Amino acid sequence: MAEGFNQFRADFPILQQTVNGEPLTYLDNAATAQKPNQVISALTDYYRSDNANVHRGVHTLAERATLKYEAARKKVQTFINADESAEVIFTKGATDGLNLVASTYGEENVHEGDEIVISITEHHSNLIPWQQLALRKKATLKYIGLTPNGEIDLDDAARQITDQTKIVAITHASNVMGTITPLKEIGELAHQHGAILVGDGAQAVPHIKVDVQDLDADFYVFSGHKMMAPTGIGVLYGKRQLLEEMPPYQYGGEMIDFVNLFDSTWTQLPWKFEAGTQNIAGAIGLGIAIDYLNTIGMAQVTVHEQQLVDYVLPKLVAIDGVTVFGPHDPSRHTGVIAFNIQGIHPHDVATAFDMDGVAVRAGHHCAQPLMNTLGQVAMVRASFYLYNTQTDADKLLSAIKDTKEFFNYGAVKA
Repeated sequence: MAEGFNQFRADFPILQQTVNGEPLTYLDNAATAQKPNQVISALTDYYRSDNANVHRGVHTLAERATLKYEAARKKVQTFINADESAEVIFTKGATDGLNLVASTYGEENVHEGDEIVISITEHHSNLIPWQQLALRKKATLKYIGLTPNGEIDLDDAARQITDQTKIVAITHASNVMGTITPLKEIGELAHQHGAILVGDGAQAVPHIKVDVQDLDADFYVFSGHKMMAPTGIGVLYGKRQLLEEMPPYQYGGEMIDFVNLFDSTWTQLPWKFEAGTQNIAGAIGLGIAIDYLNTIGMAQVTVHEQQLVDYVLPKLVAIDGVTVFGPHDPSRHTGVIAFNIQGIHPHDVATAFDMDGVAVRAGHHCAQPLMNTLGQVAMVRASFYLYNTQTDADKLLSAIKDTKEFFNYGAVKA
């Protein structure tokens, strides 16, 4: 049962506090995950003992820092099953990785009259870079629509992706409705037409086992902070051949081979795309977060979250006045659930929940085109992770009851 994961809560000091006199129930994991002691200690240990710039010194601290930094890259490679560590580029996060691809591969390969295909469910991070690229290049930006239950429509994908399509960029899991995209099937469609596949794995990598080779993704991005690593660190995976052909994203130290007065040459992968001093501590912390997930096992993480969704989703759907967006079948969800309460603005709902110690997100969730498609200004989003329990799910249900009573009758907590 999901309650078996209670043991992991002790690793997360932030979860031991009270908020507004109530034990914290943290259900905003789609925005960022909390950090275990192991990751926090890795950061402080690095700054206390190993702080030095990487790849640039022969002294002991520099060598220790470099070993830990590159060991983290190797951990990422194994975790997502990249073919080699040179295909793993450290970035600031998923947003940075998507902008990198759009600004390099996109600029070189998209021309007037070409097509870029995304879906209506995309986070702005996987929409605006392609939107702006299309505007610059006078290309056409196309959107794959949704089925009636809020999942990406594969039939429409087959209509939208054509021989003029150069890039298909799709989320692997929705940050709003928690739906999982058949990314491999969409990639096959893209490749049949000579296009590349860019996968946004920000909401997938923390929750399900991702194999970039099995997906046959040409590029794949994710953020560390959503998988218990520090903020400001992320990953761009890219197939070696494509990365070799792309120009650098930024210029400066570390990414050069030789610098002459009037021209320069670039170093080898992956450092060609890591100009300047990187987030060394963040990369090390990401490696420790991967160790933590591997200790539990990604299959177990997925099962745990699925048990929580199996428990709470039918109860949410059954509450009078609550509208749940996306599939009502728990098996078609990650731990992300979006809903609204009739007659109460989502921001008021989130504020009321906070008085019960329940942290959720309210707003357009950086997905305004999706909101417009669904006829909503905003939604409430509860998102579960490995340290959440059935007790947290019950607290969410209780907060909905309290909120409805307060706004209907002016009731207050005893």
